[in-house]
Amino acid sequence: MILTDYIAVDIGASSGRLIWGVKTGPGIQIKEIHRFPNGFKKEMGHDRWDIDDLVKEIFKGLEKAWELGIRQAKIGIDTWAVDYVLVGMDGKKQQNPISYRDRRTRQAMEEMTSDFSKEYIYRKTGIQFLEFNTLYQLYKENRSDLEKTDKIMMIPDYIGYVLTGRAVTEVTNASTTQMLNLREGLFDKDLLKKVNVSPEQFPPLVESGTVLGRIRQKWRQRFHIPDCEVITVATHDTASAVVGTPGKGNDWAFLSSGTWSLLGRERNTPENGLEAFRENYTNEWGAYGTYRFLKNIMGLWIVQSIRREQNNRYSFAEMAEQATQIPPFQQFIDINDDRFVNPDSMIHELKRYCLETNQKSPETTGELAAAVYSNLALCYAHEIGKLRRITKQPINVLNIVGGGSHITLLNQWTSTLANIEVKAGPSEATATGNILVQMIATGNFKDLAAAREAIAQSFQIKTYHPESGKYARVLSDYQAFLARKEETS
Repeated sequence: MILTDYIAVDIGASSGRLIWGVKTGPGIQIKEIHRFPNGFKKEMGHDRWDIDDLVKEIFKGLEKAWELGIRQAKIGIDTWAVDYVLVGMDGKKQQNPISYRDRRTRQAMEEMTSDFSKEYIYRKTGIQFLEFNTLYQLYKENRSDLEKTDKIMMIPDYIGYVLTGRAVTEVTNASTTQMLNLREGLFDKDLLKKVNVSPEQFPPLVESGTVLGRIRQKWRQRFHIPDCEVITVATHDTASAVVGTPGKGNDWAFLSSGTWSLLGRERNTPENGLEAFRENYTNEWGAYGTYRFLKNIMGLWIVQSIRREQNNRYSFAEMAEQATQIPPFQQFIDINDDRFVNPDSMIHELKRYCLETNQKSPETTGELAAAVYSNLALCYAHEIGKLRRITKQPINVLNIVGGGSHITLLNQWTSTLANIEVKAGPSEATATGNILVQMIATGNFKDLAAAREAIAQSFQIKTYHPESGKYARVLSDYQAFLARKEETS
């Protein structure tokens, strides 16, 4: 066994963390060493991420690692997808990156697909249509800024570039741009031309597990940090979360439950046929030659927004506890409706939706949380049925990982509605997957299967079974509600 310290830099849309990991016999041990908030703010007319502040927080975390006695370490970086940094000819960012929740891409997808049909784009890329995909962000990008751009870099690749001076494009995150060609394995020239960028503006594509390089000497002189070698892990946080999922056999699905809910299956080949296109499923590239065939679902963003509007009066655990006191399924809500992407007030938007659909409006915190969790569970069950149908394979186990794995009532409702065994945990699957790719790259695990065996031995996994006879008609009523909504839209 190779004794090495590993550090996962895992940054989501609402928070980031640095997590230390080490191999311990057949398993692994992890520990959080630094956590910090993240969020976009209005700047230069757009919602933007403070990318320099994120880099500063990474150095703060690495200084804490030094204080813990860590002198050398491997480090991997994962973040959310689709957003990017424009780097000028001088090697510096032109401005802070715009958030995918910014409203500039409203109508962009419709405008672009008036020339290139959705079927044409899906055959090329296999990626689902979301208004904030990088393809549509670049379509709306300032032309003069693009002309001054030397490199277009995804967020984790840019952070790795700042740390090491080396620029790459890691494939799991690059695939979310909706610009990689499934057949060629490269950026599609027709799509790039349409958005006024060239293939040369993207750094070389690399696979998960590629060694990027050591943190530059100038940073080690400025900060008291370990001597770190950066490994390009599965840089899209969902890709890392799927690596960190303890799936076994070939009858399981995953649900990465956080700000977004990503529900799908790991496959060795993409599925970009007509039914997958109609149901808007995606084929994001995964680590080690896999594909994440999944559906993007709005997720816990809605609950996070409710909590923020209430000035964080209750913890997420307290909100979930209040939801247990409310009868579930009192209203049906299409939580994937675009109106919930970034409303001025999530609480107002939920209430308005219910009033417009002649349903009971949730008023208290418990009622709001119960409404969201109820409809998340319904959406999960609905999509599991589609997933079974499209892939023509059985799904007997749903592995739920991420922060949502702690929400007992949501996990139990999902198990019952979908009539499926649910295994919940680990909650830090993304950081775990990040570290496991580093460990595979340095020889601590033979392959992904061996690494996943270690997950089951290292973390507590809670199992939920369907409650027989409960909510027998709720799912079919919900599906009828969605069908009526689609007919009238």
